[in-house]
Amino acid sequence: MAALTLTAAPLDGGLPDLAGAAVAAAGGGDTAPVGPNRFLWVLNGGGAEVTVTVATPGTVSGLDIENPALVLAAGDHGLIPLPRVLAGANGRAAITYSGVTSVTVAVIELGT
Repeated sequence: MAALTLTAAPLDGGLPDLAGAAVAAAGGGDTAPVGPNRFLWVLNGGGAEVTVTVATPGTVSGLDIENPALVLAAGDHGLIPLPRVLAGANGRAAITYSGVTSVTVAVIELGT
């Protein structure tokens, strides 16, 4: 799994360069830093639908927390929040993709 880095997105002016910060999604999955105001941005530049899933290692009252997933049509983009509840043993979220052809990703933190 590739370790994604964080891109700051200031709220007081200016826009983050998501296209410049984005990297190719790794075939074996990626990991990302978690925390307040952090999101995974995904762009599906391929010709087929892609599902992005974040593993949730935690439980509530002994019940597994459902893994958040985002389904993106060809050419679509979207955001997945990365709260602390998604942190695995290494302190990072584990992300997998149903396909990675022409899929790019970036981790952003709003308000920095």
